[in-house]
Amino acid sequence: MANQLDEENGPIREDGKDINVIAKQIPVKVGVGSTIFEILLWLCFIIPGVVFLLKKIKAGTYLRQLEQQIQHDASQIDNYLEQRVVILSNLAKLVDKAVSLDKETFTAIAAARSGRSTGENALNENSQQADRIEAKLNIAMEAYPDLKSHQEIQDAIQQNSYLQKEITAAREQYNDRVAQWNREIQIWPVNMIVAAKNGYTTRIPFIASKETKDKARDVFF
Repeated sequence: MANQLDEENGPIREDGKDINVIAKQIPVKVGVGSTIFEILLWLCFIIPGVVFLLKKIKAGTYLRQLEQQIQHDASQIDNYLEQRVVILSNLAKLVDKAVSLDKETFTAIAAARSGRSTGENALNENSQQADRIEAKLNIAMEAYPDLKSHQEIQDAIQQNSYLQKEITAAREQYNDRVAQWNREIQIWPVNMIVAAKNGYTTRIPFIASKETKDKARDVFF
């Protein structure tokens, strides 16, 4: 039998293919067969029915704990984003002492610091706000390259670079946890039945903004 996926003979797409995260939550559903399965356990075999009930209780506890871990990971990303906004705010003040910055820069900083929120969609919004602030600061420093020689500004740039790495690591942790959740709620029968009963859905991993994706396609050198 030949390989079902033949990398030698294709089909191939010479124009390539861009990958996007689908922002859709899929509810967990079980059919009539699962209900019949549970009824049979109780009608024909009392002890297996009790065992299955205990497994469902355990699975419910496990999924609730996993949900809290996802919240913790999301909060960690927000913490790093908040620190990054503070660093960029300090950097903006230092740069403003030497050059006149656009008022929109400080307006964006104020919005980022006062309007922080949590949740899967908010994580992306907070990240985009910080990216826009950094972009405005980069434009200013490109116009005045001597600013980068100031020690305080250099320190702030290094701190921002460090936080970006921490944010990337935290996002990977968050995505791993989301993948774990999406995998666990689909395990039949115990987890899937519990998830369906509680109305659980799949979760959406981190999504980079369109601005970030477009910027990644730019030629830097």
